[in-house]
Order: sequence, then structure tokens, then C-alpha cells
Amino acid sequence: MQVGFIGLGNVGGKLAGSLLRNGITLSVHDLDPALVARFVARGASAGGSPAAMMDTCDVVITCLPSPAASAAVMAEMLPQMGPGKIWMEMSTTDADEILRLGSEVAATGGMAVECPVSGGCHRADTGNISIFAGGPRPAVEAVLPLLKRMGRRILHTGDLGTASKLKVMTNYLATVHLVSLCEALTTMKAAGLDLATTYEAIRISSGTSFVHETESQLILSGSRDVNFTMDLVQKDIGLFQKLADMHDVPLEVSPLIIDIMADGQRRYGERAQSDRIIERLEEATGLSILADGFPTELVDDEPEEEGYEIVRPGLRAAAE
Repeated sequence: MQVGFIGLGNVGGKLAGSLLRNGITLSVHDLDPALVARFVARGASAGGSPAAMMDTCDVVITCLPSPAASAAVMAEMLPQMGPGKIWMEMSTTDADEILRLGSEVAATGGMAVECPVSGGCHRADTGNISIFAGGPRPAVEAVLPLLKRMGRRILHTGDLGTASKLKVMTNYLATVHLVSLCEALTTMKAAGLDLATTYEAIRISSGTSFVHETESQLILSGSRDVNFTMDLVQKDIGLFQKLADMHDVPLEVSPLIIDIMADGQRRYGERAQSDRIIERLEEATGLSILADGFPTELVDDEPEEEGYEIVRPGLRAAAE
């Protein structure tokens, strides 16, 4: 199977690296030629253009920063699509856009599957990230060997569009956790608590979360570099808010979170690291939310193993 990968940024570069590390024949493309050159030096081939890649590859994966970027790339690839060709969209994007592009792919006889990831760049780097797969079962099964090289836990979420909806939900929840942790840490500091002790109290309690066990460490170390920027956060939580609006769900927390992140962008820059949102409270209180002994970068120490599919008991019974 000849595989192409378009988009070698923070997440895409790590996912493509997992494919290459696991022996997948890979061609790559990015608007930054330096990123392409690094992959070529590691054994990949330069894809040339999205159209050329779809012409020569069986599967082309896209991992891009916005729905508009994905649409532009797909417009180039679509004339080269046809029976036997598969497009894998690994960007975090709009479910409606996935459905629109997926229908165009289907009209050519090709197959589309959406495969957004969740779990942080450090897990994308080791092949231990989780992957949601949305699309027809034959398309998911066709790309499952690739998914098992890029991720540890793979969940088939249903029809095309379902994975994108679940992905923006998880990113919304992660952002809520981040903002609430900033408030919790700052309040404990103001109340005279030791922040390292506070971290452990949260970690071993019902208040813990994946975000706490990862991003709180970067906040406390002062690094505040989680490899995810505020503009990407705003895109994702905005898509979640759009989904709620479409279905007339009167959210109350979501608009507040959007406003808080927008204020962070005004203060620190549109593409500031998302963990810098803590600095709003540091500035408001004059407190320093730092503690000794925490890492400045996240490292995934889970051994790399072939991924596996998560199947809910009801779905397994139906399949049998």
C-alpha cells in the first residue's frame, strides 16, 4: 500500500513519523519545504503536490490546521480520486464539511474516512494516541492497519461526521478542564497551600483529569508549552458551540470559555500556547503559579505497541 501524508505540523508530523518508523512506504507534502526535507532524509519520498500524491497513492492522509485548508487540498486531489482510492482526514474539522467532501469523494467511487486523534502531541509522537474513526465500515477496515501504526486505541464512531463531532466535544471538555484547573491552582495558592501538594491532591482525587496530569505540570514548571495554540483551541471550541447552536442546546459554560480564551489571545497573541491562559489569573492576583520539580515538556513513557480497536459490547454483538 502506497501512502501519502499531507500536513507535517505539530500533530501531523508525529503521526507521519509513526508510519515511517513502522515501515510504511510514505510520500509526504507540506507547504514548508524544510519539513518535507526532514522526512525525505528519514526515508520518505517527496509527494510533489496533493494531486500528484492522490494519483500515485492508494491512501492519502491529511492533517491540516483548518477546514478551509482541508477543502483547498481536497479540491486539488479530487480529480485524481476514483475506485480504490481512500482519503483519510485526520484534521480536527467541521462535521458538515466532512460530509460535503465525503460525498464528493464517494461520487468518484473513492472512499472517505475521518480519523481525528486525541491525547496530546507527546502521545502522537510515540504511536500511543487515541483515534476516532468515522465512516463506512469497509473504509475503516481498509485503513485499520495504518491506524494501528499511528495510535493505540481506535474507536469506530459510526457514520462519516460522527468522529468530528466527538473530537470537538473532547477538545471542549479539555479546555473546560484547563480553565478550571487554572482557577483551582490560583485559589489554592492564594489560600496559602503548597502547589506541589495541591497538584498531588488533585491527581489522587475525584478532581483529576488527563488535562491535570499533563498540562498542570507544564503550568507549574513555567514551561506552558503544550504544543497547542490558542487559535486552535478557539477553532475547536467554536465548532463545538456551533454544533450546540445547530441543535438548540442552550450552553452556559461554553460561551464563557470562548470569551476567556479570546481574552488570552488579545493579551498574549493569537497563536500563544494555550497553557498561558493561567497568566490572566497571575496578573489579576499578583501570584506566581509555579512549583519546583515539574517537567518542562511532556514525555510519553508508555511502550509503543500495535494499536487495537475498541468495540462496545452492543456493537460487537450486532457484528456477530
